[in-house]
Amino acid sequence: MIALLTGRLRRKATDHLIIDVSGVGYQVQTPLSTYYKRPDIGEQVTLYIHTHVREDALSLFGFLGEEEKDMFLLLMEVSGIGPRLALATLSSLSVADIASAVQSSDDAKLCAISGIGRKTAARLILELKDKTKLLPAAVASSGHAATTDQKEDAISALVNLGYKKQLAEEALRKVLHVKPGLSIEALIREGLSVLMKH
Repeated sequence: MIALLTGRLRRKATDHLIIDVSGVGYQVQTPLSTYYKRPDIGEQVTLYIHTHVREDALSLFGFLGEEEKDMFLLLMEVSGIGPRLALATLSSLSVADIASAVQSSDDAKLCAISGIGRKTAARLILELKDKTKLLPAAVASSGHAATTDQKEDAISALVNLGYKKQLAEEALRKVLHVKPGLSIEALIREGLSVLMKH
């Protein structure tokens, strides 16, 4: 089982990275938080890996931080949450925000994530309330100031999470009007926050 990969970043997309390890390219599915903190193409990167094996597929899920991998594994312990929904959850909320929502029983915040309904949110809160207490209370976030290209990436990321392009564009326009200097990761989170209110 692959638990860690270190290699050169060969390709990046909002939902996956391709890592070249000694001439072998590994496609690793990643949350948006990892995408926006990754190094540039050609630079070395280390990802914490979860190897997900099914009868018909072997998939790699990667994270820059152990906290994200730990939360990913916790989410998958909840009935009704598979790897893709766990990844979508981490793309929508930070580890700290997920833990906070679980601890405060904020099912509305969890239900705003595409794919999570009331029943799944209730199970998530019930099953993870004690377990999330063991995770760090906050996770540092970093990023660079958003450019026009990054705004397009942010729109693409929101569309990939299940939102219509027009709604994503309107949400980001509102965010940038009030907070023009946000990092790209913060821009996506703020955009999600606006979309969740609709």
